[in-house]
Amino acid sequence: LIAREGWPFLVGIVVITSLATYFFCWWSAPLWIIALFVLQFFRDPPRDIPQDPKAVLCPADGRIVVVGKAIDPYRNREALKISVFMNVFNVHSQRSPVDGIVEKVEYHGGSFLNAALDKASLENERNAVLARLADGTEITFVQIAGLVARRILCYTTAGDALARGQRYGFIRFGSRVDVYLPLDAQPKVAIGDKVSASSTILAQLA
Repeated sequence: LIAREGWPFLVGIVVITSLATYFFCWWSAPLWIIALFVLQFFRDPPRDIPQDPKAVLCPADGRIVVVGKAIDPYRNREALKISVFMNVFNVHSQRSPVDGIVEKVEYHGGSFLNAALDKASLENERNAVLARLADGTEITFVQIAGLVARRILCYTTAGDALARGQRYGFIRFGSRVDVYLPLDAQPKVAIGDKVSASSTILAQLA
């Protein structure tokens, strides 16, 4: 239920807070509030995973901020772009939206603009996973750092097989994920929708 990335932070804050409580009693209360925040930030509950092979699942918890045509900058072609913005209260694990083979993983350094801004897709630090489905369909999903997020973790490499709902990455403290799909994919979400990793269907492939 707790992401492995969070254990060092959680153990550290609990130890410090326990010592502060021992020496300073109720003055340590703010530290316990911080400890609760760290606990909720790194939670990583199990999710129901739809098995429709044509369904593209949401890779992250958050709110939809983009649905529309755009250029996939990693494949240099038009695509349907769907973007999910995560605030500091969302679960920050990223999960594969499809069953597929990883063709390439591309990391790009960059700025740390507010991830809700569309220009964050091209200017912020980011990590793109280019995947191919069994039927040849190609999709791209991109982890993007945000104003507070300063650490992108990705656990997959070229040649890996990803299963839908499989955990493949994590971004610490607020961020965004962009998904680029074929133009004929049908979006199943709209701007402003709140979504959940794996259990929400983003789009249906043709």
